Amino acid sequence: MESQRAEYLVHTYADAILRIGHTWLGDLDDAKDICQTVLIGLLEDGRTFPNVGQERAWVVRCTVNACKNWKKSAWFRRRAPLEEGLHLSAEMPEPGESPLLEQVNALPPKYRQVLYLRYYEGYQVKEIAELLGQSPALVSTHLARARAKLRQRLEGSCYDG
Repeated sequence: MESQRAEYLVHTYADAILRIGHTWLGDLDDAKDICQTVLIGLLEDGRTFPNVGQERAWVVRCTVNACKNWKKSAWFRRRAPLEEGLHLSAEMPEPGESPLLEQVNALPPKYRQVLYLRYYEGYQVKEIAELLGQSPALVSTHLARARAKLRQRLEGSCYDG
């Protein structure tokens, strides 16, 4: 029974948790750690929900909270980014990176987060506000500013679509 629940959680939510974690933390390895932490927490909690939408919202909320806690941790604040050592090796572009994704990832976290939840996860402004504990007006402002910054960055690049 427990293994079925674990399998269900992994197949249903691991990708979304990873993406949210990467959006919040900007690092795939940290996002994997968050994914593992959230999935174990969900498995141990054993909560059930009347419908999938409520369960998904709960998973997103748990993920956002885990990311916030991760960023507040002493370990996260004191570590040195791996990028500091990049000058020692040849730079190679990430396989499959698109100019659009590069520009989205270059945005400040508060803009990346709302863009991800709106356009990748399909949440409405009101739902994003509830998930992030912000007002809908603030979420709308962040979305508008994120789109404007993205548009400005893309106009200067060779990306046309």
